[in-house]
Amino acid sequence: MLSSTEIRATKFSVTRWREGYDKEEVDAFLARAALALDTGNPLSSLEIVNARFQPTKFREGYNQNQVDDFLDRLAQADK
Repeated sequence: MLSSTEIRATKFSVTRWREGYDKEEVDAFLARAALALDTGNPLSSLEIVNARFQPTKFREGYNQNQVDDFLDRLAQADK
């Protein structure tokens, strides 16, 4: 299982010329996931898998593949 510290320390590459995920939305979701772990009520794998973020175009965003891979790891840790 990932710890809240590991979730908070996670960094993603930034996209500039291709579509990415909105950085603020991803950061807010990860903060919520870490806080949920801290309070002993972790997010369910369903909540993690169903997370959706606005795509970015013509502005910086997080690499979608990296975010998706991390969320997959986080969801697997719930099982």
